[in-house]
Amino acid sequence: MVVVTLAAFSPEAEVNSWPPTLVPSTFTLENFADLSSRIPVLQQSWNSLVFSGAVTLCSLAFNALAAYALARMEFRGRTALFTVLVATMMIPFQALLVPIYQLVADLGWVNSFLGLVVPRAADVAGIFLLRQFFITLPRDLDSAARLDGAGEFRIFWSVILPNAKPALLTMALFHFVGNWNDLLWPLIMTSDSSVRPLTAGLALLTGSATGAAPYSVMMAGALVAILPLVILYIVIQKWFIEGVALTGMKG
Repeated sequence: MVVVTLAAFSPEAEVNSWPPTLVPSTFTLENFADLSSRIPVLQQSWNSLVFSGAVTLCSLAFNALAAYALARMEFRGRTALFTVLVATMMIPFQALLVPIYQLVADLGWVNSFLGLVVPRAADVAGIFLLRQFFITLPRDLDSAARLDGAGEFRIFWSVILPNAKPALLTMALFHFVGNWNDLLWPLIMTSDSSVRPLTAGLALLTGSATGAAPYSVMMAGALVAILPLVILYIVIQKWFIEGVALTGMKG
């Protein structure tokens, strides 16, 4: 992180010099200006925020509902269903890439946020993480709520979710960071810079119409991409650590 930051503010000649210099003689913003001239940084940063944020919110909703059913509700075939869901985690995403893309293309969602977000709206890893946390919560909470006349959704919304804040924030961080950093899916799904996320835009710097970008410009792009994630982690690190510590304590 320190090397990336220093290289982003270093003149191009010093970044390419030998022997290398860690601290630049002068700090410059030319790398960021060059980056902005090559790709629409602000637009693509906003696209990444919309893409990652929408996937995170959808995942929080759908994964939490599925995890609640698998952890707190009794129904026939619950264990078998959970086993099948976990087994699907062994299927690599690359094996499903072509059929998913074909389905999205048939729906006319290529080069759109719907095409980016909907296939990522829920995932088994998130369901597994939340289920493992939900089963650690005392069953007495559910019983007390039912005695007061609460239904399943009321218990889920008013009892389970408020007590699952660490796990929810942990999952949110995993999903946001994973989708913010994702390259393969956005690169395949977008050819229009108006909807292309920042990671896909930065990947094209090595073969842009203006020629391969210098290392100093690439470091400036890397810094722009990393900074929001660092800020996000600093804000929620307390709950993230607590969620990691508590999730999976009970099988």
